[in-house]
Amino acid sequence: MKTISYFFFYGYILLVIAAGFWGAFINPAFDHKLLFDLDVNTLNDYTRINMLSQFRFLRALELGFGIFSILFVKEIFSQQNLNRLFLITMTLGVLGRLLSIIADGWPSMLMLTFMGFELVGVIAISFYSKKIIPR
Repeated sequence: MKTISYFFFYGYILLVIAAGFWGAFINPAFDHKLLFDLDVNTLNDYTRINMLSQFRFLRALELGFGIFSILFVKEIFSQQNLNRLFLITMTLGVLGRLLSIIADGWPSMLMLTFMGFELVGVIAISFYSKKIIPR
């Protein structure tokens, strides 16, 4: 269970760090094209600038969560409060995706794959954490 838990932890966090850094500081327009099939250059300036600003902000938060998780990996797997914070944050991402399916409709297969990986990760890390962290 430890190997599976760490596989999902590091797989998730490394993707969060890479996507966060890329989307915040390198090329958010590429993210929009890849993830949403949206060429931001076709938008009016007001919409394009505000969308990219908000997207960079959210990706920077994603990057921050990833860096936090890497810096505190030992504590996430040994201290109940940091473990809960990590799992709550990861679970909220899954719940946001599920709500989006209900409210907005079915996303692309890529988005469903992310959600599936995140959901299995939350479950695996939760079960492993319950075994190793004193309550």
